[in-house]
Amino acid sequence: SYDTMQRLNMDFFADKQTGELMSILSNDVNRLERFLNDGLNSVFRLSVMVVGIAGVLFYYNWQLALIALLPVPLIAGFTSLFVRIIQPKYARVRSSVGAVNSRLENNLGGIQVIKSANTETYESDRVDDVSTEYFDANWDAVGTRIKFFPSLRLLAGIGFVITFVIGGLWVAGGTAPGPLSGELTVGTFVVFILFTQRFIWPMAQFGQIINMYQRAYASAERIFGLMDEPDRLAIHSDADALEVGDGRVAYDDVTFGYDDEPIVEDVDFTVEGGETLALVGPTGAGKSTVLKLLLRLYDVDEGTIRVDGRDVREVTLSSLRQHVGYVGQDTFLFYGTVRENITYGTFDADEEAVVEAAEAAEAHEFITNLPDGYDTMVGERGVKLSGGQRQRISIARAVLKDPAILVLDEATSDVDTETEMLIQRSLDRLTADRTTFAIAHRLSTIKDADRILVLEDGRVVERGAHGDLLEEGGLYAHLWGVQAGEIDELPEEFIERAAERQARTEVGDDD
Repeated sequence: SYDTMQRLNMDFFADKQTGELMSILSNDVNRLERFLNDGLNSVFRLSVMVVGIAGVLFYYNWQLALIALLPVPLIAGFTSLFVRIIQPKYARVRSSVGAVNSRLENNLGGIQVIKSANTETYESDRVDDVSTEYFDANWDAVGTRIKFFPSLRLLAGIGFVITFVIGGLWVAGGTAPGPLSGELTVGTFVVFILFTQRFIWPMAQFGQIINMYQRAYASAERIFGLMDEPDRLAIHSDADALEVGDGRVAYDDVTFGYDDEPIVEDVDFTVEGGETLALVGPTGAGKSTVLKLLLRLYDVDEGTIRVDGRDVREVTLSSLRQHVGYVGQDTFLFYGTVRENITYGTFDADEEAVVEAAEAAEAHEFITNLPDGYDTMVGERGVKLSGGQRQRISIARAVLKDPAILVLDEATSDVDTETEMLIQRSLDRLTADRTTFAIAHRLSTIKDADRILVLEDGRVVERGAHGDLLEEGGLYAHLWGVQAGEIDELPEEFIERAAERQARTEVGDDD
């Protein structure tokens, strides 16, 4: 399940809550595993017992055996009714478990915000709400089970009572009652009584197994629903590995959108190997999405992206991403040591290479000042480190990977001015001989790029070098003027367009 899930593209994760997925991967998988381990074993054992008892009864007296087994069709019909009633209830239980997990995971991840906003009571109430929903759903299912199991035992017991009465009359009277014929000895009657009693227990146990199966079925539906989720990335069976030479990247009339809402439209540009291309523009212009398409976190709707002339959809994902290093604005560190986070994806790197990468990212000094140096545990999502420290470790990871193509998406957004200057110096050395894409809101960090693309509403509205764009007097020149303090604010037309963008419903990260 996990292997299938991690191969899905980012559209899937944008629509799902982490807690819900965790519930499927842990709770539902465990419940299905318990049924496969215990339930199937019980089914086999009880089936052998039922068939064996029925065989013995028919061997001694087939007429009385039919009477003893008379409740079996009733039990089958009653169980079928139970299945139809309990199935949606168990589905509701599993869904409510996912809601509880999602709420708890969300609150634990945002505990700092909760504490700083003094909203512990509010969040406790929200947890109570989803917990109550789980309790109600579970109790509804329990109530149905409480009614089912005694009724099942009653039906199974009917066979014993009827067998006891008819068999007793048969033995006492010496002749077969009603349409029955033949003789029934006391010994045979005792055998029937004993085995009919033994027959009641497996019948009742079958009810438990049916209940266990229905719980597992509800979990299996969620598991297979995840496994059957279509992969929206086009995977070609004959795709071969990408070999990067010059590192030339070309976007040919690329268009992409979420749910029929265009995010990127007709983007067209070429970056020669070793060049640096900067993407700037207002928030929501589609800058990050443009570069995520290069990594195939999403597939383009129209157009083509090529690396050294190869369509990225015609090469293996692993080889493509091996040649592209990505440093995003939302820095994520795994629970583990500083060293483990730097070497993530380059697991065979030696100590010297790790230190060199950290030095290039201006991270070595602060790492050596940590309690255990490179062996210091960073905590869940790197909470023991500052934002700037996490950012520098992320950059060190990209440096160690030594990719042919480098993507810097606000790579210095969480660092102070002094650290930004140091990192920028190291990035200048790092990008000197490789194709680089850089996204930045602080235009001073990208003014030396070979070319700059200005995006607005998902379209390229300006392109050129820093000086040329200033001379044009367009959006870039106005953004530069505001940041440089040369003008107080953007012209009214730009402000109106920005307000329109903010008013739109954003799906995913389309910066």
